[in-house]
Amino acid sequence: MVFMGDRATLLETGRFAQMRSDDAADAETEARHRRAADGGDAASMSVLGSLLLRRGDLDSAEPYLRGATAEGDRAAANNLGVLLHQRGYADEAAGWWRIAAVAGSAAAAHALGRHYRERGDEPAAEYWLRQSAEQGHALGAYALADLLEHRGDVGAERWLRAAAEQGHREAAYRLARLIDQLGERDGAEPDIAVEPEADAGAGSTEAEQWYRQAAARGHRRAALHLGAILEKRGELKEAGRWYLTSAKDGEAKAACALGFLLKDAGDEESAAVWWLRAAQDGDGNAANALGALHAARGETQTAERWYRAAMDAGDDNGAYNLALLCAAQERTAQAEQWYRRAAYAGHREAANALAVLLLQAGDATGAEPWFSKAAEAGSVDAAFNLGILFASRDEDRTALKWYERAAAAGHTEAALQVGMALLRDGEEAAAERYLRCAAGGGSAEAAFRLATVLDARQPPAGAPVLGEPVAEKTECEEWYERAASQGHRRAQVRVGMLAAARGDQEGAARWYREAAEAGSRNGAFNLGLLLAREGREREAALWWARAAQAGHGRAALRLALLAARCGELAEGQRWCARAVELGPAEVAERAARLREALHQELTA
Repeated sequence: MVFMGDRATLLETGRFAQMRSDDAADAETEARHRRAADGGDAASMSVLGSLLLRRGDLDSAEPYLRGATAEGDRAAANNLGVLLHQRGYADEAAGWWRIAAVAGSAAAAHALGRHYRERGDEPAAEYWLRQSAEQGHALGAYALADLLEHRGDVGAERWLRAAAEQGHREAAYRLARLIDQLGERDGAEPDIAVEPEADAGAGSTEAEQWYRQAAARGHRRAALHLGAILEKRGELKEAGRWYLTSAKDGEAKAACALGFLLKDAGDEESAAVWWLRAAQDGDGNAANALGALHAARGETQTAERWYRAAMDAGDDNGAYNLALLCAAQERTAQAEQWYRRAAYAGHREAANALAVLLLQAGDATGAEPWFSKAAEAGSVDAAFNLGILFASRDEDRTALKWYERAAAAGHTEAALQVGMALLRDGEEAAAERYLRCAAGGGSAEAAFRLATVLDARQPPAGAPVLGEPVAEKTECEEWYERAASQGHRRAQVRVGMLAAARGDQEGAARWYREAAEAGSRNGAFNLGLLLAREGREREAALWWARAAQAGHGRAALRLALLAARCGELAEGQRWCARAVELGPAEVAERAARLREALHQELTA
């Protein structure tokens, strides 16, 4: 049998898999081919057989394809193989594919390669798929790439690229994924949360181009990834369009992502619509989002139903969120049950929350292993909590180890604890680094302690010289002020003292008053001193009384002196007794002498 060359190749491009005619094909054209085929024209038999095969009329197609094959038409041989494969005669189909492939049919070589792969004969599959791919057949290149990637052999990227360049959308998508994965192995950060992606750079740019090509050809997963890349880059409008395209094609993750995009834009109702669609398609993240939405509205029963749906979808966050919901309702036993479920599934924050619950119940022994499990899994809060747990047992070295671990991950309070521990050990330089981290993270206590470290290094300030310009604020004072502005009472008192030293009595009074009203006895005492210097002794006495009642001995002595000057001897004695009781020693000694003098005056 001799197979035709150029003409056969031309006809093969019009075989059933690539023909664009539909069921409404021109009847006259079909009739013309039928007349020619019935007259023995091989080309018309091949075309007519392909058309009938395309329509699914296998019985009518087979005799025409067999007739054309007998005349050496390789496209007909390939299509005859397709027909026989559809009827379940795989071996006979492979025989005709082999004939067509040997005659140079790339499509038949692809089909034959797929046949051998389904049979598990990978060497034969690779041989025929390579024949197809090297002839420029997109499906052959893609199938070869898939085989090579499955085996872990080199060369998959080359053939994915070859298929993608010919417009194969799945190849374009998988090429983009491969480029991203190679970027990850080079140390890049994930691009999106849906699946690991590569970060910025040449590889990411190329991956985006292939995602875009696949998405433009209707690949819904590519549209999802493209949307995520654009969202991360801040191109939210275009990202939303691709999410919408993907979601409409049935991609649940895209519907979920579109929901979050809409929520961030303030359209909560539309977000809920897409989350509902995604959740109904089994997306656990969307179910959790719906649960959170209803929980925020106070619709706890509906929220619980969606959290359970998230669990059913295999999302461990569902159990964790359900536990949070129960905890907020003080259903402690149920909260513990759901925390345990999520923790056993590997949810690190659930493990930490379970440990906190056990610790609050007095079960420190039961809490420790859950804290450890969560911390080892990367929970920064759990590492900090372990530090607190060991510190409560006076196991300071172990506590410091966990504090350092949490601090290294950016935990503000842990950095403060490390800084304070280093200060106690006299390691001021190391302590300063941690205090700066904690202060920069918003810790008022760290800002205050950092300021005290810097303050101790400053030379004593001399008396202000008349006409000398006011010096700019030091870094030390700036940290005091930062802590003071966050409500740190001791810092407020210190800022008041610094303002008073500059002659800013109004600023000093403001800071002293703020500290005093927050409960600072030193703030109340210092405010009283300022007011007394201004001749406002009655108002000063009110603040000194507040300070004395809070345990400030000097304030009690000031009240005793004021009472003595006003002739209120019994009142003076009462405040003297309070000053003696509170101290310190020098105040107690002065108060004792004043009390004795007042006693003598009363008994004279």
